[in-house]
Amino acid sequence: MQPPTDSHTSSRGDLAALISLALFVAVVHMLTNGLYGFHRDELQVLYDARHLALGYVAYPPITPLIERVSLALFGTSLVGLRFFSVLAQSVVLVLSGLMARELGGGRLAQLVATAAVVIAPFALFNGTEFQYGSFDYLWWVLAAYFVIRLLRSDDPRWWLAIGLAIGLGMLTKYTMTFFVAGIVGGVLLTPARRHLRSPWLWCGAAVALLVFLPNLAWQIRHHFVSLDFLRHIHARDVGEGRADHFLRDQFLTSTNLLAGPLWLAGLVYVFASPEGKRFRMIGWMYAIPLALFAVAKGRGYYLAAAYPMLFAAGAVWGERWVNSLAKGWKRFVLAVDFVLLAAGAAATAAIILPLFPIGSPHNVALRINGDLREEIGWPELVATVAQIRDSLPADKRNGVGILAGNYGEAGAIDLYGPAHGLPAAISGINSFWQHGYGAPPPGTLIVIGYSREFVDANFESCAYAGHNANPYGLKNEESEYRPDIFVCGAPRKPWPEFWSHFQYYG
Repeated sequence: MQPPTDSHTSSRGDLAALISLALFVAVVHMLTNGLYGFHRDELQVLYDARHLALGYVAYPPITPLIERVSLALFGTSLVGLRFFSVLAQSVVLVLSGLMARELGGGRLAQLVATAAVVIAPFALFNGTEFQYGSFDYLWWVLAAYFVIRLLRSDDPRWWLAIGLAIGLGMLTKYTMTFFVAGIVGGVLLTPARRHLRSPWLWCGAAVALLVFLPNLAWQIRHHFVSLDFLRHIHARDVGEGRADHFLRDQFLTSTNLLAGPLWLAGLVYVFASPEGKRFRMIGWMYAIPLALFAVAKGRGYYLAAAYPMLFAAGAVWGERWVNSLAKGWKRFVLAVDFVLLAAGAAATAAIILPLFPIGSPHNVALRINGDLREEIGWPELVATVAQIRDSLPADKRNGVGILAGNYGEAGAIDLYGPAHGLPAAISGINSFWQHGYGAPPPGTLIVIGYSREFVDANFESCAYAGHNANPYGLKNEESEYRPDIFVCGAPRKPWPEFWSHFQYYG
């Protein structure tokens, strides 16, 4: 059975329209992605991409692996290294429209569903930086698309594709388990439970496990270190209030407030309308993770990838309603929808995209968006460290080490340091700790990202040597918290003993 299409368009034309919209967004990203610098999180991924493994403390292995491919193709080009994030977002946009098509929508529904994803702040952000969130979002949406294909066609072989998407999701970010809970609940709570008797469902589960198995084996060998990391990060987020506005963030971060009626209509469509009953499973695929994240105190954007399927359902319902109106009312409603989507796009772009130079008085994004501020100042930091190294006496300069407090500082030294002749940074944070402190261990340390109290308590003869700041005076984590740089002697305890207790997470 072929999905219904608009009587005046072909399926090929619909797809071309979706691809055109996705390409437009991709071009905007490519034009703006090189204007500032690397984000702190990107510097961690870049470091891990140079040390490929089957797992890392902070995340599974796929994101660094993709970045390793980017490094091979584009070198350290900022635009090039973000290319695959842009590609992932573009695929998400096309899939959002295709989900509307599979649910029975014509070109209008497909474009509205796609546009609603475009203007969602977290979705747009995913194309601006290289982080695991971009690919996690993709696998959630891809799994939802495959579920919709399963429900529409009743072909159980789609479980293999669903299992593959889940497996890739588990290799990207462990929050995929919440979406899996939604899929399982959707099967048990709807007529889709008949698939429990199908061997294809269990083969799909086996595919997911098989794809995830290498990382699972790595976790076992490393005593499930990522669970310790996740517990620490969750406790930090809750303690700092980052999870306080979970429900509010569903309208302001995961989606756009102006698009709220659309995804709410999608929920009504699949749960309450006779036409949507066939696809009720996707309603549970949203509601169950929503409840789990709310109870577990997850951050607001954790659920962002569950909304494209609801946008698609809401767009299908909206298209049918609009087509039932008289011609004049139809034009009025479409005009209002266009204005709302345009306003939402303008507001989201102004906050998320680096549209203005850093020092511009019109740069609203830098004042509001803390992630953009974290892209400023890394080359200057490394240059300052190099100047401090050059100021040391020759006997200390040759064996100096650089101890970095957070992964951005360590990653920046790794990226920009070779041009200054600096050694690789050492750090106790996340997977950096696993790479140790070098042999022979440094006798003199340039210490960045730690407090005066910490360095005095842990190292011999520490002296203030400089300050971490950026030329624009912008406040970010590096310039505002523990910005002083010190030159210290060796640890007060022997290096092996000091290092064995130095691992921490962030």
